[in-house]
Amino acid sequence: MTRTSHRLSIAVAVIAWIGLAAQFTLSYETNNDVARTLWVLARYFTILTNLMVAVTFTWMAVTRRRMRAQWTAGVTLWILIVGVVYHTLLANYDKSGLDFIADHATHTAVPAFTAIWWVGFARHVRFRWRLAAVWLWWPLFYVIYVIGRGLSDGIYPYFFIDLSRFSVGTVLVNSIGLCVAFWIAGLVMIAIARLRAS
Repeated sequence: MTRTSHRLSIAVAVIAWIGLAAQFTLSYETNNDVARTLWVLARYFTILTNLMVAVTFTWMAVTRRRMRAQWTAGVTLWILIVGVVYHTLLANYDKSGLDFIADHATHTAVPAFTAIWWVGFARHVRFRWRLAAVWLWWPLFYVIYVIGRGLSDGIYPYFFIDLSRFSVGTVLVNSIGLCVAFWIAGLVMIAIARLRAS
């Protein structure tokens, strides 16, 4: 890794951990129990994906080595979707203080700086187009996991997969639509990587 790449990887890791720590602090104020707080936070795609970013970039910052191209591209895709979905469907811009830091570290800063690192410093290879479908494993796994949790306790973290509000058919359509968005975004990233590799 170059000096600039290394420094940016440190910045991404630090911002991700700050965002996660802020989210934990806010959730702990409500739950008053570490295990309970972690269990609640583990319901959110945002938290889990930011954790992936934090661990990935911490590893690169410590080792000064880039991780596999397929993995860093996948993580970048997933965290970018976090930012896009938040700012198009879920954003609340009236927050302040720690709430503002928690929201915009995990939904804005981490996606943006991860994307900058990937475009500028990742190892770009001529990915096969079918990789866009392979990258769907994480959102598909998450949807199955969170709906399973929701069926057991009635709590759904995102309105578009809330079976207490929508029929199974509607949630299925919403989930398929989200996966199609992931797939198209994956194709765009593959196109960028192929151009950068040529």
